[in-house]
Amino acid sequence: MDKGEEEFIVSLLDRDPELKQYYEEHQELEKKLQEYQHKPHLSPPEEVEKKRLQKLKLAGKDKIMEILGRYRHGGAHRDT
Repeated sequence: MDKGEEEFIVSLLDRDPELKQYYEEHQELEKKLQEYQHKPHLSPPEEVEKKRLQKLKLAGKDKIMEILGRYRHGGAHRDT
């Protein structure tokens, strides 16, 4: 996410609990992935876990972008 998107997200967190949940999960996954980045070598199970976390992070980012798109296109209309 670029700085502008990040600022937009933060401005919406208090108004949108769903966005807040995905954003917090995204931040937590980023922290966990950083731990793997600092290791010089990953074991096969660590590699699998790293890939799993990357997929979760990407899926969460897709949801975040979907929510932001609703705000950018006239408000956050929920499909639920």
